[in-house]
Amino acid sequence: MSRVAKAPITIESGIEVTMSDASMNVKGKLGQLSMDIHSSVVVEIKDNEISFSIAKLEKKAEKGAWAQAGTARANTANLIKGVSEGWEKKLSLIGVGYRAKAMGKSLDLTLGFSHPVVYALPEGIVAETPSQTEIIVKGMDKQKVGQVAAEIRAFRPPEPYKGKGVRYTDEHVVRKEAKKK
Repeated sequence: MSRVAKAPITIESGIEVTMSDASMNVKGKLGQLSMDIHSSVVVEIKDNEISFSIAKLEKKAEKGAWAQAGTARANTANLIKGVSEGWEKKLSLIGVGYRAKAMGKSLDLTLGFSHPVVYALPEGIVAETPSQTEIIVKGMDKQKVGQVAAEIRAFRPPEPYKGKGVRYTDEHVVRKEAKKK
């Protein structure tokens, strides 16, 4: 049985959660998000609380159903936080001449290549550059924010000898010792 699924989610004021067939819609001050719920998961919404359980199944399928219920609960909590506060990931550029500049729906990156890298931001994602070496990726959808941050990092991942590259602000890069003569 999933401990995560057993914890109910409290719905804050200003957030509206509705169920229709096998999908859940969450509406808040930043917008609206929806997600599909697995057929073995039962969702109950009452008195500003969402609780998750499983449908009656045979003993073999119960373990997998509880896993689905825990996943559904975690994803629902992420949707609720996304429409109320939003998600953000911070990236740092380490290296001489590495710069970033947000320009509307694109991000202009200078990462030591012979050409500038222009990254087109997907719908619902905003990038800010408080300084030339910092990037903040913001959005409602946690998965999309993480994916965009990972794609930006993939242009020049941190290398282990000098630590140069694009890294998450809270990321620790394990450094290697240079070759000795």
